[in-house]
Amino acid sequence: MKRYTRSCLTFLVLFSILLTSCRQLSEKVTDSSAGLNGSFEVTQNGIPVNWLLYTPNTVSNADFKIVLDTIIYKEGKQSLKFDITSCRADGGWNSPGFTNEFFDIGKYEGPAKYQISFWIRNHGTRFNLSAGGVSAKTGNMITFIDTDSQIENWQQFSYEVDVPKEQWLRVQLNLLQPGSFWIDDFRIEKL
Repeated sequence: MKRYTRSCLTFLVLFSILLTSCRQLSEKVTDSSAGLNGSFEVTQNGIPVNWLLYTPNTVSNADFKIVLDTIIYKEGKQSLKFDITSCRADGGWNSPGFTNEFFDIGKYEGPAKYQISFWIRNHGTRFNLSAGGVSAKTGNMITFIDTDSQIENWQQFSYEVDVPKEQWLRVQLNLLQPGSFWIDDFRIEKL
């Protein structure tokens, strides 16, 4: 009995260490009634719902704020803004931004072609956006834009994404250097 208790205690200690050492990679609040929420109008806890955001709580070695900007917006009453003082240029969950595989509002499944479009303003950042078809074990993400171009006025970007059979759409945006970045009116349409 003593040996069994010691083994259980060792397991619990190791399990506790494992749980506390796991790092959260993104934050998400779900509201199925908000749909895509591509204009970032529906928010909770300071972030837009139905998006996986790489936030100051999840991105290490970065100093930035996520702002719901009610002054500068393209559509609706606000845009999603990132104010970045410092960050890594690694991309993925190591840099400010967001991703989504759209499980809460339909996976945008293949085989199909989708058009993604969005409006951007950029002051100082380098940003990239990738999209593609993915599954639980495979995927083919294509980087559609990677630039540090200054965009003073709202500019629309639009890309077509092929999603193969048995995969679904994934989109990821990363901000890779300090500055201010706005995005609004993100749409997905099946072609």
